[in-house]
Amino acid sequence: MPEENAGGTSDKKWLVALLLSWLLGCFGADRFYLGYTGLGIAKLLTFGGCGIWAIIDLVMIVLNKIPDSEGRTLSKD
Repeated sequence: MPEENAGGTSDKKWLVALLLSWLLGCFGADRFYLGYTGLGIAKLLTFGGCGIWAIIDLVMIVLNKIPDSEGRTLSKD
């Protein structure tokens, strides 16, 4: 698991991740966007863990607790 804030701030936008998680979270779009391809495929195949995983990811993104795949904090610019 990547270290939190390992390389500073990500080029990935927090708002984009939030919208993808809210609108397409059951299909893993948020995880694909953040660079977690394997988790995105798993989320896609399980329909977001029957919705539970999608809700948990949405809450984690709202709280800005999920970094990008390189461990950097999402940008809120």
